[in-house]
Amino acid sequence: MPEFSASTVHIQAPDDAISLPVRELVDLDSWAADAARRRVGAEERDERLVQALAAELRDAAADSRGRGPVTALSYVPEPRLGELARIELSALVADESYPTVTVDLLHRYLATPTDISFRPPEAELHTLPVGPAVRVRHAYVQEAGRDGTGTVMETCAYGICPDEKWGLVLLTSWRALAHTDALCALTDGLARTVTVTSGG
Repeated sequence: MPEFSASTVHIQAPDDAISLPVRELVDLDSWAADAARRRVGAEERDERLVQALAAELRDAAADSRGRGPVTALSYVPEPRLGELARIELSALVADESYPTVTVDLLHRYLATPTDISFRPPEAELHTLPVGPAVRVRHAYVQEAGRDGTGTVMETCAYGICPDEKWGLVLLTSWRALAHTDALCALTDGLARTVTVTSGG
């Protein structure tokens, strides 16, 4: 079992965030329909809106499941606009190749440019209540066509070191570039709420 399995990792979910069932064995179609109806609210009777949001939440849950995060949230401040951002908290465990998890290692992991980087990553060191961290902003071009154009996805990530045997990555991703400043600020606030409780 990984070292972090004896610990409980917690993050304070923001208002208007929907917890995605990334580890629970649930029927995603049923879950998404219920979650969409709760988020839209009883006063809103637009069934098309509920169905559209349910489809988006189902896809979001399936997508996040594929990465196996500790927890994942779909941030939906305005149901009519669908998911504004995805928030995932994942664990990275030391192994033979990397026997110690350090901020420098997380820096290299998160801030290395890729062939789809839209611009160079921006990294800065932070100290969070849970431990030292590196904050990295990055932007990628997704689904680029033959002409080189595509959709820009931005991310704000925190690589956090609560322990030398494992680390945490808090990643917020979005395509709504007009909301970049607000979503970076949201991520900054979330990073300060991450706590780790050791098991017995």
